[in-house]
Amino acid sequence: MPANFKAELVACFGQPVAENPTAPMQEAAFQALGLNWRYLTVEVAPERLGDAIRGLRAFGMRGGNFTIPHKVAVMQHLDEISPDASIIGAVNTVRREGDRLIGENTDGKGFLRALRTDGRMDPAGKRFVVLGAGGAARAAVAELALAGAAEVLVLNRSTERGERMVADLAAKTGARILFEPWRGVYAVPPGFDVLVNATSIGMHPDGDAIPPVDLSAAQPNLLVCDVVINPPDTRLLRAARARGLKALDGLSMLVYQGVIGFELWTGQTPPERVMLAALRKALEIG
Repeated sequence: MPANFKAELVACFGQPVAENPTAPMQEAAFQALGLNWRYLTVEVAPERLGDAIRGLRAFGMRGGNFTIPHKVAVMQHLDEISPDASIIGAVNTVRREGDRLIGENTDGKGFLRALRTDGRMDPAGKRFVVLGAGGAARAAVAELALAGAAEVLVLNRSTERGERMVADLAAKTGARILFEPWRGVYAVPPGFDVLVNATSIGMHPDGDAIPPVDLSAAQPNLLVCDVVINPPDTRLLRAARARGLKALDGLSMLVYQGVIGFELWTGQTPPERVMLAALRKALEIG
């Protein structure tokens, strides 16, 4: 057999993108499976997004990730959008199918897989409190609704933004999604199964911050999740464990989001532990 030196390419497109830790995680998985694939990290200004997509097509790239500020704008350049990405209204992963580019959203899917695998909880029939109404919250709420959650209560400081998101997702999914303005400290009442911090509160460099929530009245089996990845062991998660509650960190969600992307691009199952180890090393987490 003649030698084949052609590498298959995927990439992360965003601005800023220098601190995005996805490349080490995906490259480690490619190497572990002996795949001649490369993951590039590419800075793309908003006004050059169309050029970047044309380059992706011209190079025959197998797909890519799209991060801030491209998750919505990229949709107009694609041939098809998956049903759940259409509901969420954003795309973070693109896969190639023949000559067609298909937009997916793996953010919420990564959260669901982490919930089921590491949190050991099936969302069907469960009640959730979600803090925030940004992109991470929207993806999580949409996927929870599609997975059969009994109720999702969204808290957000901006009433207009929160009500708009809840009304849109409730109409598109038919699920029971409610909104409550976030004023002062929110006391999580008994009866809820999961609390999700989908805000950036507690993220580096403000790692000492904690969302204003009171866990004292929560039911004993409440699962507390945090999407923040740096630091992964946030004050919120430490407070939950101090009360004997279960905790799920953002690294699990990011790894599973990457796992799903890997599966979409390659059709193969990546080594999750290898990806997690590479991610922790990239973030300098012991």
